[in-house]
Amino acid sequence: MPYKAFRTKLKLNDRQATLMAKHAGYDRFVFNWGLHLWRSAYEEGLKPNINSIKKVFTHYVKPQYPWMSELSSKVYQYAFINLGDAFKRFFKGISSYPKFKKKGHHDSFTLDNSGKPFKLSGTRHKLPFVGWVSTFEALPPSLVKKVTIARQAGDWYISFFVEITPEITPKFRERIGVDLGINNWATCSDGTQFSNPKAYKAATQKLARLQRHLSRKVKGSKNWAKCLLKVQKLHQRVANIRRDTIHKITTFLAKNHSQVVIEDLNVSGMLKNHCLAGSIADASFYEFRRQLGYKAERYGSKLIIADRFYPSSQLCSNCGHRQQMPLVRRTFECQNCGLKIDRDLNASINLEKSPGSDDYTCGRGAADSPGRSQK
Repeated sequence: MPYKAFRTKLKLNDRQATLMAKHAGYDRFVFNWGLHLWRSAYEEGLKPNINSIKKVFTHYVKPQYPWMSELSSKVYQYAFINLGDAFKRFFKGISSYPKFKKKGHHDSFTLDNSGKPFKLSGTRHKLPFVGWVSTFEALPPSLVKKVTIARQAGDWYISFFVEITPEITPKFRERIGVDLGINNWATCSDGTQFSNPKAYKAATQKLARLQRHLSRKVKGSKNWAKCLLKVQKLHQRVANIRRDTIHKITTFLAKNHSQVVIEDLNVSGMLKNHCLAGSIADASFYEFRRQLGYKAERYGSKLIIADRFYPSSQLCSNCGHRQQMPLVRRTFECQNCGLKIDRDLNASINLEKSPGSDDYTCGRGAADSPGRSQK
């Protein structure tokens, strides 16, 4: 069963914002305490585990801090769950060793209703322990088991996911090839092109000016905090523009095509080109592929990944003749049949015809993470 995640901004008064900050601090305190005890026990030659650490905290540490009883007990339970998951990922080699949380960096906490689902709908919502809160956008009626509340650029956001049934949409084309690029984010084999807004490049000048101002402030002062918030909001705007564009493109492709063929890009290798590394990173090719993966499953289409070494840019889409194509040449001129065609369009047509493609296994892309808004 696929999932769909929602994330929207909360409309809070000062009292509510303070309560959110207290819960985020509670989560941070518990996570850091558990990580410190784990490291200390390991250095002593013991084999720590989350359950034993949680018992020590519940029976010996929590009674020493009366302010903890004023906050939701679910927060510290999920803090230990997240710490345990972090160590599991570390032992599997998926991520690095867990790090201590810092105040103001990814402040968040999770709440549930003691295992009982609760309903979110409209712009007014009653959350467990926190009470009534409002959102700027109306949410569809949803029965959820837990919610995560996080702070980003000074604002608080609520996120959750729900199970959905696949929505099989009518398809207007059986198969389409999609070539990803920098100037045009996606060029389709039917001639459709999606331009790249290049949000980061557009904000570079303003971002540099704000960061210069930030560097001249006394770290920790009120003026420093105000300037830091401006930098964070600009970064958030860039990320929102990029995310919104990718959502619109991937939704269009998954809804209207039975099979979508894209290339298996070696992004880490492409980033070694220092002249284009910034533009390549701004294009978020992996995020494009991730979103297309779970949306293909949701809308009843199939995502196909062409072989990484398939020479889509070097083949003539008309006669199949292969020739070298330096990156500087933006028009493909076939030396065999004389075809003249845009480089990216030629590559997308070849991707549509590509043999021996492998079906994409959605895996982690099957559900949008709670920090991802839907389009």
